This record gives sequence, structure tokens and C-alpha cells, in this order.
Amino acid sequence: AARILHRLRHALAGEGGREEPAGGGGEAEDCPESSELEDDTEGLSTRLSGTLSFTSHEDEEEEEEGDGASEELEEPPQAPGTAAGTEDGGRCWGGELGGLQGHSCAGGVRQPDRCQSPVPTEGTDHPSPTEWVSAAERPGSSLLTRQLQELWRRSRGSVAPQRLLFEVTSASVVSERSSKYVLYTIYLIRSGQFDKAPATIARRYSDFEQLNRRLRCRFSCDMAGVAFPRKRLRRNFTAETIAKRSRAFEQFLSHLHSIDEIRRSPEFLEFFFLPDLQAAQRLTCTGMYREALATWANAYRLQDRLGVCSSGRFLLTLAGLAVCHQELDQLSEAHGYCEQALQLLEAQGSHPLLGPFLQAHVHLAWKVGKDKRRSEARLQDLREAGLPLQQQPSLKECLIKEPLE
Repeated sequence: AARILHRLRHALAGEGGREEPAGGGGEAEDCPESSELEDDTEGLSTRLSGTLSFTSHEDEEEEEEGDGASEELEEPPQAPGTAAGTEDGGRCWGGELGGLQGHSCAGGVRQPDRCQSPVPTEGTDHPSPTEWVSAAERPGSSLLTRQLQELWRRSRGSVAPQRLLFEVTSASVVSERSSKYVLYTIYLIRSGQFDKAPATIARRYSDFEQLNRRLRCRFSCDMAGVAFPRKRLRRNFTAETIAKRSRAFEQFLSHLHSIDEIRRSPEFLEFFFLPDLQAAQRLTCTGMYREALATWANAYRLQDRLGVCSSGRFLLTLAGLAVCHQELDQLSEAHGYCEQALQLLEAQGSHPLLGPFLQAHVHLAWKVGKDKRRSEARLQDLREAGLPLQQQPSLKECLIKEPLE
């Protein structure tokens, strides 16, 4: 991005020199427009990396012939400042600058990138937005300049800055006995932070389609401006289609996360972590504690990124982590998760998991030599309140019997 802005600055300086008969003419050639803005079909996945603003001539011919999916992306009318390119979770360059965007990997799917905003800030010697406006109004100003200015105006008019980024890091074609589909791996990344252990999900098109359908049934007004990629009758497994859909799913999730009611809805939240909870519960029931531990840990990270660390699902996740660590003789880690759960349950007088967590904490504290007096006092309070602790299930039994639907 810095290199492109440097070339843009020289190009703008060169435009002023074109009017003079001598000197300055050579600098204008340092940034020819065609080198950055040509839209050739070859190398689409590498250059555009899933950008949705590109449509090849071949696609246009197919659509005119009557392909069942007339457009790849459903684009409802949107208010100024809420276009899909600006609801991309703070991503650099947006969907308007095709070949200038992001890094790419095999198959045309981008690797996670933490690009800086292309808009120069005060105190730098790059052109300011005001200078971009005047440059765009001069005769012969480049198309790239106008695109950068338009992106600046859109970013200034965005509703709220996104604090969570959604990155499609890989996509693989999976062939089963009777079906074939693309599995998209998505990272949930906090903006401006580095995650040593990122939270990940793997979803196919039908999973996104089900989420879109459920949200449109419940939030019809809010979903009116949310775009979703339509089904295609052919070319579903080409690198170009996979790259475009990867970009579309990132924008789709970013747009949903920017809407308060949808961001807090069970439909949106459970799309991310419920499959992991179900898989971890099955693995725990079958005694595969090491595999279950990794799945519980990913569910923990997902709920942490989504900001739902006080829900009942999160308490169940802490129970799963404590049980698996205990079964693997990692008692200090199990004790730590029990303490975290008891802190969340501090203000609750009664909860189905309170007794099991207290009993597990007392047992683990005795094993690792930690103070257990506070938990013993809380257990005594529960006995005096008439709670039959002898009939209470263990933390593992609660974990296995909890219905997850």
C-alpha cells in the first residue's frame, strides 16, 4: 500500500509537469493507469483475490444465455456509506480497487492480512484528501485518484468501526460419496491485535445459506440491505467462483456483525460456536479427551471474540475444559477453569452448575494445594438452603447430559 501511494504521489506531481513543454514528463510514466487498473480474466484469483467488483466477459455471456443464477451477488439498494465495500470490517482498499487488494494463496483465496488504511493521515507528506479532491477535478486526473477519494468518503460515512474481522484463509473442495462441496475456513480476528491462537470455523455454502434464511425470517427489515451470494448452476468449483464467494462471505459476516440486534441474536452467535460445542460434547462422551479439549478450546476462543463470556453456553464450555484437563491429569489448568466459572457464578444464588463447579473446585484445590475455604463456605450455604448436594450430578455428568440443539 505504501508503494502504491508513493507511485500515486509521483503520478500526481507528474500531471502538473505535463503542461510544461520540458522537464517533468518522465515522472508521469512512473505510474501508468493500465498497470494497476486493467481487468483481464487471466490471473483473476491472484490479482483480485475474491473481489466482487469484477465480472469477466465470459460470465456476462453465460448470464445472458439464461443461467439460473443471473448474478453472483444479491445487491439490495443501500444507503450512502453502507455499501459492501465499506462494511468489510476495516479491510484495506475495499471491493473497488480490484487488483490492489490483499495477499493471495493457492486456489485464489486470500491469506489473512492486516493492511493499513490507504488514506494518508495528518503529519505525513502524502497527499491529503483535500488534495485528492482537487487532483480529481483537474482535467486528465487518473481514475485511481477518484477511486481513492470515493473510498475515503465512504469510510468517513460508515456507521460504526468494526472491531472483529472475518478472514477466509483457505477453501478446499470436499468430495463425498453422493455430494461435492467447498469448505471455507474462516478466522475471527480482533482488529488491531495479534492472536497467538486464532478462533476458526469451517463452513460450507449451505451453512451460510441457512444462517441467511433464519436471519431474514426474524430480522426482515435489518436484512433488507444485506447482500448474499446466490447459487450457481455451473462453475461452482472454479478458482474464480471460490475466490468471489470467499470475499462475499467475509462481507456478509462483517455486515451482520455491524448490526447490533443481529450481532447479539442466538442465530448469529450459535452459527459460530454451536457446532464446536456439539462436536466437543460427543468427543467427551466417547472418552476422546485430547481431541475434545482442542474443540472446547476453540469454542472458548470463538465466544470470547464474539463477546458472550457470561452466557450459559460459556459456562458449559468452561465445564468441558475443566473436565478434559482433569481427565488428562492437567489439574492446575482444570482448577483455573473452575475458578473462572465460579467468578461468573458469584452473583447468582442458584444455578444448575453452581454445586458441581464448587465440588469440583474443592477437590482440585485439595489436589494442587490451593485455598479451598471459600468454595467450602459456599457449599455449606447451599446445604443450609436445603440443596441436596449428595444427589447433585458431577460436573462431567452435567456436561454429558446437557442438551445442545
